[in-house]
Amino acid sequence: MSKKGWLISGIAVVAVAALAYVSFGNHGTSSNKTVTVGIMSANKDDDDIWKSVAQTAKDKYGVTIKFKQFSDYSQPNKALQNGDIDLNSFQHYAFLDAYNKKNGNELTSIGETAISPIRLYSNSYKNVSDFKDGDTIVVPNDPSNESRALYLLKYAGLIELKSGLTLATTKDITSNPKNLKIKEVSADQTARNLPDVQGAVINGNYAQSAGLKYQDAIFVEPLNKDSHQWVNIIVAQKKNKNKKIYQDVVKAYQTNKTKQLIKEKYGESEVAAWDKQFN
Repeated sequence: MSKKGWLISGIAVVAVAALAYVSFGNHGTSSNKTVTVGIMSANKDDDDIWKSVAQTAKDKYGVTIKFKQFSDYSQPNKALQNGDIDLNSFQHYAFLDAYNKKNGNELTSIGETAISPIRLYSNSYKNVSDFKDGDTIVVPNDPSNESRALYLLKYAGLIELKSGLTLATTKDITSNPKNLKIKEVSADQTARNLPDVQGAVINGNYAQSAGLKYQDAIFVEPLNKDSHQWVNIIVAQKKNKNKKIYQDVVKAYQTNKTKQLIKEKYGESEVAAWDKQFN
């Protein structure tokens, strides 16, 4: 073979090798740019929002988002801490803080998503000022949601609470002018109790399941410094909080497109929180 022939053959071999390298290299990169996010199951509206986020992540950042769905709120943080998933998105700051205190403080928020203001419903009254002496109001009995409900009653002008609290309980009520009876029940039972009491503080998902509309509420949780702890978040292991690929997922979520989808799916019952002021 002539020198020219050898030169052409050599170039061809190098080109093939280069293509093979690029091909395998890209495959490795693609593999490394896959993020598994833990979310709760059986919520079509949230699923649609996350599908949109996944498309943005793929198109803009080259990140493939895969989802692992959970049916129990106790599962996603354990899965994240164990490394079974890369991120999760199902909880607010208060829930994460409580988990970290019990389980080694290894998880952290890397970005905010939305907040679903908790609401006070009543079949008896149209305004909070209508409550009478000795009336009963139902609140959730788990620590974070009970505290949230009590703060709502505070801002509704029905009770006063001690200052400087992380989580409030009924023991922290300092003023109750109408001698309201605060009845504590499981969060999923608050809506069922509504017909038998004068008021009930009900989480958005349980209100929706019970057919209660946002506009049916007689008082809605204000967005202020006390309610900021109820903002939902994207969570990672602390050691990975600055990982670029995870920050790209956050950026893919925090867009005007996502904000519009939240409004389209939830109306005023859920609010995009990442650019809200909580004063």
